[in-house]
Amino acid sequence: MQELGAVRKALEAGELDEALSRLRCAPPAGERGRVAQVLEGFQRTFGSREDTPVTLCSAPGRTEICGNHTDHQRGRVLAAAVNVDFLACAAPNGTDTIRFQSEGWPLVEVTLDDKGPRPEENETTASLVRGMAEQVRKRGYPVAGFDIYAVSDVLPGSGLSSSAACEVLLGVVENHLFCRDELTAVEIAQMGQKAENRYFGKQSGLMDQTASSVGGAVAIDFADPAEPVVRSVSVDLASLGYALCILDSGASHASLTGEYDSIPREMGAVAALFGKRVLREVDEEEVWQNLPRLRQAAGDRAVLRALHFFADDRRVEREADALARGDMEAFLALVDQSGRSSWELLQDITPTGAVREQAMAVALTAARRALRGRGACRVHGGGFAGTIQAFVPLDSLEQFRAETEKTLGAGSCHVLSIRPVGGAVLC
Repeated sequence: MQELGAVRKALEAGELDEALSRLRCAPPAGERGRVAQVLEGFQRTFGSREDTPVTLCSAPGRTEICGNHTDHQRGRVLAAAVNVDFLACAAPNGTDTIRFQSEGWPLVEVTLDDKGPRPEENETTASLVRGMAEQVRKRGYPVAGFDIYAVSDVLPGSGLSSSAACEVLLGVVENHLFCRDELTAVEIAQMGQKAENRYFGKQSGLMDQTASSVGGAVAIDFADPAEPVVRSVSVDLASLGYALCILDSGASHASLTGEYDSIPREMGAVAALFGKRVLREVDEEEVWQNLPRLRQAAGDRAVLRALHFFADDRRVEREADALARGDMEAFLALVDQSGRSSWELLQDITPTGAVREQAMAVALTAARRALRGRGACRVHGGGFAGTIQAFVPLDSLEQFRAETEKTLGAGSCHVLSIRPVGGAVLC
């Protein structure tokens, strides 16, 4: 930690430039103003002085590349951190209350009492703040009250996992303030998943938090959730002639928790018919051999979702290998297969019963038209609303952006970079 005034001087002197370049994959000049904004916001909100010891931390959003809804079945995923993040200034406040101010949102105050989840806090920032603090305490560290001021360009509902980035940010701050930086990136991710499952009330897998916390492109095997196997995959899309684009469909994730929860529930129902908890423990051939019985017992959609799991789980390793060797032809073919499997088998493109509004389907159709048979696109993240992902040849990027934004709206196409750094302490 450094005094707030010293951090301000280091920023002005360019001493944080190298770290900012790695976090944002861009020249640091534009980022200095953002850090200054965070420092000013922290001081204004909490009345801090120039000699207040503070820490400056960041946690990125993530993009899922393959393994759509496989992580909660202990499957494999390919994901990457991206160059949008939560950036925050934090400091202990000498109380038993955490005060979390995310710019543009109401101040959240959580008193630490270790009484567990609160039903009235479901799906709120307070639940994540409480959940992360209690997870750190359960690991034996003396978490106390602290103040934190954050800005974020990981838009809620964007499919870039703003909740996971928030959880990782809180974990990085608490690790630095109270744990002597002893927690690993994977441990912080595991705490984030528990906070989201038990406190926030969303039954996510572990992919979002791991990709945000670890950084870079990572192939993750969740066969043992307590010890996920994380393989870093070296990739430079620009050198391979492609850009990563995230397109906003214009539909909101609000009120869709039930749709997301239906996927692990239905996959789990198929696994249960074999006496197993998750599909990773089931032999795919047994599913095919018992298809009539499974359709009768679990329903057709559940069976189709299970078949998607097996197919996408296999694809992950092949996609990771293709990226690692720079084979974009093989990689893009697998992206396309994964996207079609999500649409046809997993069925996470359109909310149940939606007829008039099918924004994700429109976005995918518009993207495929704009790609003109090159590149690839797929659903991004949980599905049903939010964003899609496209890998676009650099020589047609501007044409792609213009055409898709004509359909989806100005500013809907976001060109991102894979961020090599996960959750990070800048000072």
